[in-house]
Formats: sequence, structure tokens, C-alpha cells
Amino acid sequence: MKLIIAIIQPYKLEEVKAELYKAEVNLITVSEVLGHGRQMGVTEHYRAAKETGNLLRKIRLEIAVNENFVEPTIQAITKGAKTGETGDGKIFVLDLKECVRIRTSERGSVAIG
Repeated sequence: MKLIIAIIQPYKLEEVKAELYKAEVNLITVSEVLGHGRQMGVTEHYRAAKETGNLLRKIRLEIAVNENFVEPTIQAITKGAKTGETGDGKIFVLDLKECVRIRTSERGSVAIG
């Protein structure tokens, strides 16, 4: 079992979800987060004043999958989120030690679905 965490641009969320659904990955958690990578934030103009912020709005996806869904999930996220520009995001794959379905107390890969 793996936990896939992806940080993507907010405007790419619908495209990423569509690609995940095509790959039959339906169980996702979505959070709005702030952060920055190499671009070190953004400069904006507000009422003719230049303002620099160092935290950008991003979307964090958390997806628990069984081993056979790891690569399709990564490919779906990449396909949906990629623009080729700096700031497209990152994907992290972590070992998932345990998963428990609260309703039935099932554990492990059965609990993921």
C-alpha cells in the first residue's frame, strides 16, 4: 500500500480528477494549501503598488492506493497537471503501513478498496 501526495496548481484540479477517474482512482482527499518551490513566491500589482508574497495557493491531493494502482495514479496526475512551466507541482510516494476502514474495521489493502 502507498500514500500518494501531490501538490498541483489549483486551476488543474478538474483535469487531474478527470484523469484519475479514467484510471479508476476514485478515492481522493483534496486540501487547499500554501507554499512555494523554486519560483519563491509571486509578485503582484495591487492598486498600483507592487506586492511580493512568498506563499502561493496550491492544491494538495492525498490518495491511498494498492501497489497495482501506484503507476496509473502517478501517470494520471502528471497528465492532468503538467503545463511544462515552473510550478506544476510535485508527487510524493510514501509507504502506507496500515489502513483501517472505520465502518467495518477492515484493515490493509481491503480497506483501501
